[in-house]
Amino acid sequence: GSGINADVGEFQTFQHYFIQINLSSNMASQVLVPADRIIRKKKTDEEAEGFTLKAGMKNVKVRGPPSAMAFKERPAKPTSFRKFYERGDFPIQLEHDTKGNKIAWKVEIEKLDFHHYLPLFFDGLCEVTHPYEFFSRQGVHDMLEHGSHKVLPVIPQLIIPIKNALNTRKKSSVCTSLKILQHLVVSANCIGEALVPYYRQILPILNIFKNHNINKGDGIDYSQQRRENVGDLIQETLEAFETHGGPDAFINIKYMVPTYESCVNN
Repeated sequence: GSGINADVGEFQTFQHYFIQINLSSNMASQVLVPADRIIRKKKTDEEAEGFTLKAGMKNVKVRGPPSAMAFKERPAKPTSFRKFYERGDFPIQLEHDTKGNKIAWKVEIEKLDFHHYLPLFFDGLCEVTHPYEFFSRQGVHDMLEHGSHKVLPVIPQLIIPIKNALNTRKKSSVCTSLKILQHLVVSANCIGEALVPYYRQILPILNIFKNHNINKGDGIDYSQQRRENVGDLIQETLEAFETHGGPDAFINIKYMVPTYESCVNN
């Protein structure tokens, strides 16, 4: 309605108050409220990407870098091993005995074409479902055990399947591949030296998971007994590479895994 006629003194009296509209009754009324009783809404900090103009402004929170997803599992592509197995091209069948499951070979392993079959079995290391996982893993061990001199010429064909299995970053696949690598190095002479030129394809994943151990404090880690501790398996594999890889093995391992310490020189 009518305005407030106030001189300078009256204005100084009212300037420390806010006029609040009271709508609780039918007719609106004006209430004078002290300024220190007004609750102001706190301004939330805005987020901004790092190294931008907005990141240097006041009341701006710099958003941290995204996760590199180094340990995130990758989906495996369909393997040739599964296709060949479902088609019945492998001379194998499952045999049950008192010690567990094993592979019954329909032909002598020494008479197999290692250039054809061994890379296929290595390709199945990406599999994590039964029976593909069992047949590929046990088939590789059987062929390495009976292959002797036939394994060395096939080494170049085994690198990509090993790399694919490690790149899945699945604990089961990584552990199986590391055990296979340890068996591969000691399966015949000169294989350890033949693997040295391929360290650049094999060792990057080992460098990522080298310190990937489980800290249980004073608890018991049963994965060590079952040989499923990734960090310990990687250390064993690197030591096997150095022991059987000849004079150039250590410097090549050190180049790809800088935290590795020699088990031969020390």
